[in-house]
Amino acid sequence: MFNLEKTTCLKILFLSSFTILLSAYFIQYLLGYQPCNLCIIERVPYALSLIVLVFNHFFKKDQVFYSILLLLIFSFSFLISVYHFGIEQGFISESNVCGSNNSDLTTKEEVLKSLQEINISCKDVAFKIFGFSLTTYNIIVSVFMFLISTKIYLINDEIQK
Repeated sequence: MFNLEKTTCLKILFLSSFTILLSAYFIQYLLGYQPCNLCIIERVPYALSLIVLVFNHFFKKDQVFYSILLLLIFSFSFLISVYHFGIEQGFISESNVCGSNNSDLTTKEEVLKSLQEINISCKDVAFKIFGFSLTTYNIIVSVFMFLISTKIYLINDEIQK
């Protein structure tokens, strides 16, 4: 695949995940772009990977298990990103994940409260870099992170034999 040491791969995953989360919060809170529900869900794999990588660092005995977890996490990240991309491009219709939670509006107070909530559509791309949505970049990064996780798994599996 590519010739990197295991510790380098782990550092790349950790720094990439941390940077991606930091960037997402920067775009949301400092630049003022509100994410849709799927954008928020796309952050979960990076937060989970940070947790797994911390456990991986402290518990050296379960290296293969942690590398399998990383493979699953970045597979999920890829699938969610492709699904979100399909919604952005109009290939897939928006699901309930993208919609509001206002299906049971029975009182006047609930209706007024729902009008104050901001619901961002998953098909509307508000923030682009070089003409591409963050979801497009997330697909590429997820594949890259999956490949690095595969490298870590192969190294761990070879060590365990």
